[in-house]
Amino acid sequence: MKVRVRLFALHRDIVGTPELELEAPAGTTLGELWQRLCAQYPALAPATRSILYARNEAYADPATVLQDGDEVAFIPPVSGGAALPEEELFAIRSEPLDETALRRAVHTPQDGAVVVFSGVVRNNFAGRATDHLEYEAYASMAVPVLRALAEEARARWPIGRVAIHHRIGRLQIGETAVVVAVAAPHRRAAFEAAAYLMDRIKEVAPIWKREVWADGSAEWVGSEHERSRRPDA
Repeated sequence: MKVRVRLFALHRDIVGTPELELEAPAGTTLGELWQRLCAQYPALAPATRSILYARNEAYADPATVLQDGDEVAFIPPVSGGAALPEEELFAIRSEPLDETALRRAVHTPQDGAVVVFSGVVRNNFAGRATDHLEYEAYASMAVPVLRALAEEARARWPIGRVAIHHRIGRLQIGETAVVVAVAAPHRRAAFEAAAYLMDRIKEVAPIWKREVWADGSAEWVGSEHERSRRPDA
């Protein structure tokens, strides 16, 4: 069968043409066709984790079986923001967190729901005025822990991609301390997995919070899990 391949942006520059006509055996999938292109043009391969697949001008799963005469496209990251590679879905960061980027990073065409939870610094705890928070993490251990928690959630719910970023350093009132993004075909699984992940982060992630009160005193919370048991946590 013959398939028309449309190429855009960086992909077009690598291949040197905006479209190709390829011969493919019957039963070839979108994903297999992409792998054939990567074998022919190795510079395409690093984009594999961030592309989206399209068949006849509609997003499609890479497992979609192609038909003779199909038009396909392998969509590189669009101008609204690049998708994060797999190794950057879990991170400890000192700079402000980007909720929108994580939502884009986890969503795929087969997902009907994306739940994004953002934990934000508030101005008090249990009625006591807070000036700011300071977070510290054992980052080289925390990132694998976050990744392992995502696998725990996948074992419990039918969800897709997960991203978790946690901020460290000094955070002012209103700044985002943690973002958990979960994509899934259906909303219930996404909601339940996101809530579970936040609870587990508080229980096991090696991340500590120092609350600096408005009166100038400070307190290391130490165990997020213990604090979550206190009133108004």
